[in-house]
Amino acid sequence: MGIVTIVAVSAAAGAAGAAGALALVPAALGAIGFSSSGISAGSYAAGMMSSYAVANGGGVAAGSLVSVLQSAAAAGLSVATKAVVASAGASVAGGVGATMGWLAGFLR
Repeated sequence: MGIVTIVAVSAAAGAAGAAGALALVPAALGAIGFSSSGISAGSYAAGMMSSYAVANGGGVAAGSLVSVLQSAAAAGLSVATKAVVASAGASVAGGVGATMGWLAGFLR
């Protein structure tokens, strides 16, 4: 497998990783209990909120992980956050794609 093929595979994997990461973040937030209408009772997010409140003397501090995740679930991701998430997804998937392409050369 040539270097051009490895680069093409890693670029395609990177693009898929960026799109996948952007699609999975809102779904993951919802799955753990962060929603547009607030934190779901009995969810993992509710447990996080409770822990943060106990640690902070009864309230959840602005800027804490719980407040940032709830804000993202309620209002969506900002453009800057989307860029970071897409970059992370592309980096991971591109690296995996390049590694798989490189390893495929040994299997022939």
